[in-house]
Amino acid sequence: MNTSNFLRLLLLAAIWGGSFLFLRIGAPVLGPAVLIEYRVLFAALFLALVGLVLRKRLDIRANWKHYLMLGFFNSALPFLLFAWGARTLSASVLSVLNATAPMWGALLGALWGRGAITARTGLGLVLGTAGVALLVGFDDVSSRPGAALAVAAALAAALCYGIASLYAKSARSVDPFANAHGTMWAAALFVLPALPFFPAPATPTPGVWAAVLALGVVCSGIAYLIYFKLIEDVGPTSALTVTFLNPVFGILWGALFLGETVGWHTLAGSGIVLVGTALVTGFVPRLGRAAVAGAGK
Repeated sequence: MNTSNFLRLLLLAAIWGGSFLFLRIGAPVLGPAVLIEYRVLFAALFLALVGLVLRKRLDIRANWKHYLMLGFFNSALPFLLFAWGARTLSASVLSVLNATAPMWGALLGALWGRGAITARTGLGLVLGTAGVALLVGFDDVSSRPGAALAVAAALAAALCYGIASLYAKSARSVDPFANAHGTMWAAALFVLPALPFFPAPATPTPGVWAAVLALGVVCSGIAYLIYFKLIEDVGPTSALTVTFLNPVFGILWGALFLGETVGWHTLAGSGIVLVGTALVTGFVPRLGRAAVAGAGK
């Protein structure tokens, strides 16, 4: 991975880490369903404009089932679950819980393939669980009403990403840009039925609208373009190293812009979760020639 691609990786981690900041701003005002409908719709419209300029086709007739499958498990459901959890949990906690996605993917892969879970994988799962318990158990969010359900929702969202990654490995090959574009439209369709059940509890301010726009265009539309460009340039394994950087920025943005407390439990819990994720996914850092390799999302 050269310097240019490494800087893109950092930018992507900063953007995706910022998504939890914007969720915390938008979810209490708009509610999870309205917020996410705007997110995926703005992302879909942005990608449609980009596709028009680049003359990229969706080929809906051939790929509609694929878009629906990926749109549900990789966007609609996890986005809704994270937005639901964002009404209670901090951006820091959300970003670390998101980092468990590769562990879910590896565990599901082992169960799906009926392969034995190695001692290394088992240790990683234990550490990941302990890290989450430490992070949440000592954080003041654990005393808030509904905190346990919010944590469960965030972990379920990470599980959805694991399901999506497992499906993507066995699915037919589709152009990366079409994947991003098509799944956003599919996600918009899936979120629609939830709108009557989760109306916006308050009127959004200009600041909330700015957060929603950033969440859709920057954290979904532009982020996917950067992500798929990285996959094209350095391969999926190195591109997925972003998982290990997201919590760093999630914690940083939460502390800078929301005044969230970064205690010893935040740093220790995050570190343990990331070590557990590394063990489960087989991540081995290799330095040299500015190379970075890894797995996870």
